[in-house]
Amino acid sequence: MKKHMKMFMITILASLALLVAHPLCAAQKVTVMLDWFPNIDHLPLYVAQQEGLFADEGIEVTILTPSSTTDALKLAASGNVDIAVSYEPQVIIGASAGLQIRVVGRLVEHPLSVLLFLEGKGIEQPADLEGKKIGYTVPGMMDVLMEAFAKINGVKGYEPINVGFAIVQSLVAGKVNAIMGPYKNYETVELEEKGYKAGYFELNEWGIPDYDELVFISGERTAKERGEALKGFARAIDRAIARTRKDPENALAMYFAAVPDAPHEMESKAFEITRPLYAHSQVCDREKWQKFSDFALRHGLIEKRVDVTAILGR
Repeated sequence: MKKHMKMFMITILASLALLVAHPLCAAQKVTVMLDWFPNIDHLPLYVAQQEGLFADEGIEVTILTPSSTTDALKLAASGNVDIAVSYEPQVIIGASAGLQIRVVGRLVEHPLSVLLFLEGKGIEQPADLEGKKIGYTVPGMMDVLMEAFAKINGVKGYEPINVGFAIVQSLVAGKVNAIMGPYKNYETVELEEKGYKAGYFELNEWGIPDYDELVFISGERTAKERGEALKGFARAIDRAIARTRKDPENALAMYFAAVPDAPHEMESKAFEITRPLYAHSQVCDREKWQKFSDFALRHGLIEKRVDVTAILGR
């Protein structure tokens, strides 16, 4: 009898121990706000989710879509989301304005943004843009980058026009001759599907420093309080990108399974352009970031110098 009672008590105590331990083993919830609607740029996020790589790190990730491209940065800085997808130029601008943000990883390590135009319209060198109507997508960023591009390359007398995201329509209708800010992995493909041949100037080949197009950021407080979860997130993304490079066909299939409404033909073509540009590591290059930050100050993108050591946090 005593032996049975002893075994019963051991079983009860073991069960209680499991109940107490369970909350400690539960996955940490992490919210990630995209910079825009889900697209092929975000594919590694969905690979990490579909392959269970986030779960391997003890985190449960919820992917959110913003109503505006500026929402993610602000929501991360305020701590309303744990992580946001943003752009290096936007991060530098935010940091200069006093936002307490930290870069916790990378998604795309070179510019996707280009100065886009239609081939066969007499534009072959930056000098051919003189006197033309030049559109831009994001006020306060792309118009300023256009000013810098023009100054560096001796382009004078152009007319800047805010086209927002009516990029292809504006070019095809002849409302503008070129546009600063479109992505070379999307608008070029869309133009091709409509029967037009796209031409473009790579920004980092014409005087604008190389930069990380897409990065993961968090607010300073979140970075301090949830550091381990954020590191786990970065590790999962790193593994997801490695798997994407090793088996791109399977990675693309997982993306389409997660985002079934995505236009398959366009996204497949965009993927081929984007795949080599996914980050090869989650560690930012301080020297490269500082070079862009100093460039931003010199050309009026920011008013106050940013020491990138603080925002990179590594």
